[in-house]
Amino acid sequence: MTTTETDWLVRAREVAAQLAVDAVQRDQEGRTPAAEVQLLKDNGLVTLLGPVEHGGGGQTWETAYRVIREIAKADGSIGQLLGYHYLWAWAVRLVGTEAQIAAVEELYTRGNLFFGGAVNPRDSDLRITEDGDELVFDGHKSFSTGSRVSDLTVLEGVLDGTGEHIFAIVPSKQPGIVFHDDWDNIGQRLTESGSVTISGVRVPWPDAAGYVDRKFRPLVYNTLNVPAIQLVFTNFYLGIAQGALESALAYTRERTRAWPYGGDDKESATDEWYVLEGYGDLQAKLWAAEALVDRAGAAISPILHAPREEVTPQARGEVAVLIAAAKQRIVETGLEIGTRIFELTGARASASKYGLDRFWRNLRTHSLHDPLPYKKREVGDYAVNGRHPEPTWYT
Repeated sequence: MTTTETDWLVRAREVAAQLAVDAVQRDQEGRTPAAEVQLLKDNGLVTLLGPVEHGGGGQTWETAYRVIREIAKADGSIGQLLGYHYLWAWAVRLVGTEAQIAAVEELYTRGNLFFGGAVNPRDSDLRITEDGDELVFDGHKSFSTGSRVSDLTVLEGVLDGTGEHIFAIVPSKQPGIVFHDDWDNIGQRLTESGSVTISGVRVPWPDAAGYVDRKFRPLVYNTLNVPAIQLVFTNFYLGIAQGALESALAYTRERTRAWPYGGDDKESATDEWYVLEGYGDLQAKLWAAEALVDRAGAAISPILHAPREEVTPQARGEVAVLIAAAKQRIVETGLEIGTRIFELTGARASASKYGLDRFWRNLRTHSLHDPLPYKKREVGDYAVNGRHPEPTWYT
């Protein structure tokens, strides 16, 4: 029975081992990861955060972040899908009423349902109009990660004439939601992150997340969505970087040849001084980044599980800065690893059949989600001036 964090990490590693078998082939084909999402479902990872009374794992976010990382070692795309699912499954806790939280968590946990989200702040908001006791969502979003493999989709829009943002959770498979098969980026190719058109999707007013008598009651806790998902990013970046280094090390042990023209010839590449120096440098940097990411996870998890009314702007600001620091560190370290492993594995390692390029492509693609210099500025403003980042769609 899977009950402890250690148990769940063991299970995640077992799932990752299955994903790793054909990860290179899947990446090259770019096929819809329906079987891979089903594998997550079959092993209980989809309901890791779900209530125990409904058959969920009842685990903490600290465990969830580590599980994301394990899956991303084998396949960055599937790690991203799982991480986004956790955030969207938690969205009702972030902004919903107690009754909505209970209903949604029972629904997705008992049903073993997978979340996607059509929430992209850089696009125009979906338009929401009222029709009696219903809200009607219309519009287009450039990205909807999880799209065709999701069971439920999180929508966000603005109610006409009010400026009020409203979140709602709806079934993904319905005539009013059309996912477009137009995700064709160099990395994270299996995330089903193409665009979506929303046409006349109806939501009863009582299902508008956090609204009571058509009025929203704000809390600081509502703004934890951004730090929480930024740390989701950070953890699958870390998993991608770990996967890159582990794959390169395995290649070097099995295939890299020593360089015979250096004047200090070795029989094996595993004794070659520049190989040892290079891997030592990358491993040390990766361990340092991992320690910072773990620190951030240990900091935000108690806040996400705390009574919502008790979360203060100070606590939110402190953890947001720490996550910004962790993100910048793993992005730069991961991109360095993704490039330098080729110097240590050798020319033959660039063959497509080994797929070592996918790690750099995956990390480079998603790390463009929002500009890294702004994360550095947030940390700098805190270090110099003691200021926390103001909550926005990206901080």
